[in-house]
Amino acid sequence: MSALVYAYRGSLVENLHRLSAAITDPEGKLLAYAGDPDRVAFLRSSAKPFQALALFTSGAAEKFQITQEQLALVVASHEGSQRHVAVAQELLGKIGLGPEYLACGVHPPGSREARRELAASGAEPSVLHNNCSGKHSGMLAVALALGADPKGYELPEHPVQQLNFRAIRDLAGVSAVPYAIDGCSVPTFALPLTKAARMFALLAAPQAAPEKYRLGLEQAFQAMRAYPELVAGEGSIDTVLMRKAAGLAAKRGADGYYGMALCESRWGPLGITLKVEDGSQTAREPAVVRLLELLGALSPDEPLEWRRPAIKNHRGLEAGHLQADIRLTWL
Repeated sequence: MSALVYAYRGSLVENLHRLSAAITDPEGKLLAYAGDPDRVAFLRSSAKPFQALALFTSGAAEKFQITQEQLALVVASHEGSQRHVAVAQELLGKIGLGPEYLACGVHPPGSREARRELAASGAEPSVLHNNCSGKHSGMLAVALALGADPKGYELPEHPVQQLNFRAIRDLAGVSAVPYAIDGCSVPTFALPLTKAARMFALLAAPQAAPEKYRLGLEQAFQAMRAYPELVAGEGSIDTVLMRKAAGLAAKRGADGYYGMALCESRWGPLGITLKVEDGSQTAREPAVVRLLELLGALSPDEPLEWRRPAIKNHRGLEAGHLQADIRLTWL
């Protein structure tokens, strides 16, 4: 069935945002879908829980005694708050490398509050404010655990990235993974939504994964659940949804992508992926909320700003709203 997010201006539909979604079990069986469940899309930052697995397969998590907080930041697309920066600094200090080794680039903090605090201090944004600084710090830890040169860790041929490619192939059940360069300079993986959903289902049910990934999947899931504010930030959709929905690990990606692992549902553990065709982030949010409602993970009565987000003009006046219409086909 089709899945749409309507953008209203007043009472009239001004824009339509089409999306595709896939819901699978840990065996990779497609249970339900909307749009094209085989749509190939880049996972972008939604891949971070699986990129974090290299910490465990390389021995870095044990070697450097990575804490649950630090693991949550490795999985994060964080907002650049003082706490986010502090945890990234702790992790780098633990492995004995400085921020100059991070290859993710510099951008301002994601949250308005963090940007105001930074401006008030008179400081400029640093590489630690990058939403991927935790992931990149984790990759540096993996390089050191492997005995590899930490310089160039972001390159596809580096041993760190080769571990990531192997994990994606093993968990998605594919022989090859197309890739391109992500916003933070590391490879980003392209998979059919069904294959990516299987990976998220394994995040929800690590016991069904190949043995060498079970500990990492379990630890990543638990870290996300324990520290949702580190995975995103206060008021961010990932953080709020993980606090409100039992047994949910939620991870946003760029350009309208979203991945979720739900360990508690009437159908058992589920993996859910979706992609908004035009890449709209604002259209993605009501679609995510609606999917969780359809799966019984969220009550329709739960107050959430993303269910029917307002479209406001430059004066802050409400000019319209967004609303998702998703009709799943169950198999």
